[in-house]
Amino acid sequence: MTGDLARKSGRELALLALCLVVLLALPSLITGSYGRHLLIVSLVYAVVAACWDVSLGFAGLFNFAHLAFFGIGVYVSAILSKLIGLDPWLSILLAGLFATAAAVIVSLPVIRLRGIYVVLVTFAFGQLVQQIVLSQAGITGGSQGMVMVPALHLGSYNFARDQKLAYCYAAIALLAVSVLLLRWLMASPLGVAMRAVRDDESYAAARGISAARTHLLAIVASAPLTGIAGGFFGAYSRVASTEVFGFGTLSLVLSMVLLGGTGTLYGPILAAFLITFTSEALVGLGLWRFLIISAGMILVLVALPGGVASIPQLFRRKTH
Repeated sequence: MTGDLARKSGRELALLALCLVVLLALPSLITGSYGRHLLIVSLVYAVVAACWDVSLGFAGLFNFAHLAFFGIGVYVSAILSKLIGLDPWLSILLAGLFATAAAVIVSLPVIRLRGIYVVLVTFAFGQLVQQIVLSQAGITGGSQGMVMVPALHLGSYNFARDQKLAYCYAAIALLAVSVLLLRWLMASPLGVAMRAVRDDESYAAARGISAARTHLLAIVASAPLTGIAGGFFGAYSRVASTEVFGFGTLSLVLSMVLLGGTGTLYGPILAAFLITFTSEALVGLGLWRFLIISAGMILVLVALPGGVASIPQLFRRKTH
């Protein structure tokens, strides 16, 4: 049994290494600035979707405040770097800290709630954060947002040079670190507790696992990397806009989690690339592309309830 687990872990690590090699090669293969922009956006959304799956997929908690953590990361990084003058790299790290603090705040009233009540409270939290941003126009720019956010530099090198090549590699590094940390989290006692509470809360309680504590830690654990991804996205786009709190962004990332497969870690990452590049490939169809993408997602979810991450399992079943 131990040998089987070791071989499975070895195959997984080998596949991750191969995926990393492919990702590192992509910026050189994609020479256009806009193609690299799509790659960067895919990588950022992949981090956000994978982190959301911590609370939504692994803990079974419908936490709709997750995009608020991303938006907080965008605005905190922008404010610290543009208005206060902190180094953008430090601002990005502090954005993760602020997002974590926000996760603690929102988790306290919801850890003993269930079902639709969790959805309502966490969704309301996101709307509250958006209203705070709009009301503090002197700091956040209000509905106009913030522009000319300081870009990332490494010494005298501006990351926007060379058609965003450095931003590509920075985003790849962010995703790679996120995958390693999330993989470690899922294998930790907290990861085991999250899955136990999700699958059978009564049985988990009988084994001494507190559902309230597990839910709190699941929400908090999903926030730091999400806030950092938001801070990075703000420094990359050089804009902080309330669109990051909007229903469009929320539904987009939620689609990535559902299409990829909840509770799978790698599924939402794959779906982030699929949805981003498919949407761009269909841009010539105008508004029809959203209808086509939505219909395609419904068909995939009907045929594959476990998302695209369940495809390898189907092949294994057919071969046995």
